[in-house]
Amino acid sequence: MDVRSHLQRLHEEGNYREIPTVTPMTITDFSTNDYLGLAADADLQARFFADASSAQVPLTSSAARLLAPRQIEYTNLEVFLRLLYRKYRGEDTKALLFNSGYHANTGLIPAIASKSTLIVADRLVHASIIDGIVLSRAPFVRFRHNDFDHLEKILSEKAGDYTQVLVAVESVYSMDGDRADIERMLEIKRQYPNVLLYVDEAHAFGVLGPKGLGLVAASSAPAEVDVTVGTFGKAAASMGAFAVMSGDMRDYMVNTARSFIFSTALPPLNVAWTRFMLGNIVQKDSRRIHLEHLSVQFADVLAKYVDRFPQTPASPARDAEGKPIIIPSHIQPLIVGDPKKAVELSRQLLSRYGIKALPIRKPTVPEGTERLRFSLSAAMTSREIEAFDKALHELL
Repeated sequence: MDVRSHLQRLHEEGNYREIPTVTPMTITDFSTNDYLGLAADADLQARFFADASSAQVPLTSSAARLLAPRQIEYTNLEVFLRLLYRKYRGEDTKALLFNSGYHANTGLIPAIASKSTLIVADRLVHASIIDGIVLSRAPFVRFRHNDFDHLEKILSEKAGDYTQVLVAVESVYSMDGDRADIERMLEIKRQYPNVLLYVDEAHAFGVLGPKGLGLVAASSAPAEVDVTVGTFGKAAASMGAFAVMSGDMRDYMVNTARSFIFSTALPPLNVAWTRFMLGNIVQKDSRRIHLEHLSVQFADVLAKYVDRFPQTPASPARDAEGKPIIIPSHIQPLIVGDPKKAVELSRQLLSRYGIKALPIRKPTVPEGTERLRFSLSAAMTSREIEAFDKALHELL
């Protein structure tokens, strides 16, 4: 591999990446995943560490979960998750912790799938799901994004040829902010007894659904979703991930999910913090409502600028009058369609207006759909969105 030539090509294409330098604290961050605005909440941190027992929790597990001598923090968190989801999934609900969403998807999917399993995934699922599929070595096909007629067609043609079929989607997609139709997928699943449904709620957990437990919990039959994945590194202002599933499935994962078996477990102190944070975020409906209001306001702003850029396959749909339809979400993109233009627009927003909105380019998104990805936080105000509107108007 010619490393230098590869780096040069990335520079020329506008796709070269660098680890960001220290960002001034005075900026408005439209690239955060801190959806509830809790990551810098000094009061929550003070309350956690005011408990003398927190100071006694170890800073390292020193072992994989199956070998760790101390289990109490992990057990407490898994039991709490079980109690939260049991209301929606039923008594046979269990939770299992992972070190990250990437660890969860690259551990769970290969454990479920075998050569007699067909994996059918939405075309825009996260890279961690794709990597899990590749590691499984199972045959797979991808259906057009959120096109459930296409999913149903694939299943009608192929489901009978396999022992089981694993359908993998995200509930909220990380680059477009749009949502999967959970109800439609449940309807489709009921037609095929060998279908398992796998939903990654990384960008919904904490934000959407009852108590912020996600779109699966808000559906008519959460227990019919075989595996639901959530993460703690976004709205929960912590680190790690989890999956909720049946008791048998959890026991199976403890014995087969390689990322669980062979990874050093998260620090117990981190897990104790996560348990503390979950006890708080389930009570943050006011923040979720505020974030929803900001999402509507921001969608109205972006709609004014869509026509400044070439139309691409990822551009918003149009209504009968030809106006762009931008669905309010805490994640919304502005499709620029060119990597260099996306980088430059991002640079000017930061340097001239103190607005951080990072450019997203291939391979994260398909070539030709380069964008600025905006993610909102409940810590934001309407005035900050108005300031963004003014800045983008001046730049464009």
